[in-house]
Amino acid sequence: MNAPLYNTEILRLAASVPFEARLEGAMASSEKRSPVCGSRVTVDVNLDDQGRVAAIGMVVRACALGQASAALMEAHAAGRSVEELEAARDGLADWLSGARAAPPDWPGLDLFTPALAHRGRHPAIRLAFEAVAEAARQARD
Repeated sequence: MNAPLYNTEILRLAASVPFEARLEGAMASSEKRSPVCGSRVTVDVNLDDQGRVAAIGMVVRACALGQASAALMEAHAAGRSVEELEAARDGLADWLSGARAAPPDWPGLDLFTPALAHRGRHPAIRLAFEAVAEAARQARD
């Protein structure tokens, strides 16, 4: 029997964070949108002197999968370098596409295993990771 696409943990994560917190005076911002479902994520970041995420703000207009993914990204982004964020973004894309067998080293991403067979949902899951990596790169460069 297949696991349900929207499991209890995904729904809990989706409801866990009020995604209405933009950073005032952010060093950089990125907005990503899924053309498939219209989900949209805007991420603002500030980096510390070592180029690691010091603060993050987000506005998320996405399905439960996109919201849950954004919650996982936001919960573990602080202290991450640009390279770590880009590796997580790329690893997530590779895992969802089938190019790698396991999710990247980011807490909780295995929750999306039921979504592997639902390719139309992948863009929403990737949005927050794409936006934070891009914003962090812009802030550092």
